[in-house]
Amino acid sequence: MDSIKLTDSTCKMSAINHRYFILHKPTNMVSQFTGNDKVRQLSALSYEFPEGTHAIGRLDSDSEGLLLLSNNKKVTRLLFKSKVPHKRTYLVKVRYQVSEETLQQLRTGVRIRIRGGADWVTSPCEVQLADDLSKYHVTDEKHEYSPYCWLLMSLTEGKYHQVRKMVFALGHRCKRLIRVAIEDLMLDDLPPGHIKEIAEDDFFRRLKIKEYT
Repeated sequence: MDSIKLTDSTCKMSAINHRYFILHKPTNMVSQFTGNDKVRQLSALSYEFPEGTHAIGRLDSDSEGLLLLSNNKKVTRLLFKSKVPHKRTYLVKVRYQVSEETLQQLRTGVRIRIRGGADWVTSPCEVQLADDLSKYHVTDEKHEYSPYCWLLMSLTEGKYHQVRKMVFALGHRCKRLIRVAIEDLMLDDLPPGHIKEIAEDDFFRRLKIKEYT
């Protein structure tokens, strides 16, 4: 029997067969493929992902928007555990109108309770009123009777339920939370439940990650 000889180039090709996806995660879906949750899982999506694909970071079941997926295990560390923080941008629908004073409090830092019961003062972030939702391709429910408004918030940290806790600490209940971007990788007009594959170099360029090989 003839022996099979693997060249260095063959091994390299098999080692870099990584693929990258963005998903517009709908509500009532968890950011995992398996588990005991009664709500929908990522495995319910009608898409043939390569073996080993997993969510990079997470969005809560009640949250919507941009979720990254890949079969490259290094991405989570490069994106969320690096020394250089990466900006995540959210559209946040809150109950009641938000005053300029409250916006300034959100920008400078809010004291919230984090996992373990400790108090935490959030890092400074970017916050503004989001009056024009059309650029984010978000449909707003106009039939609501209680007053509300939309905020555009960009953070570089991500404690458990941080955005929801920040607005709640200042008297505003979060009604919808939609992640629209991570750095320059944007949700754009991708409909809920739909998936788009991104080329590796474009994926990391938009995430502002220079060293990933």
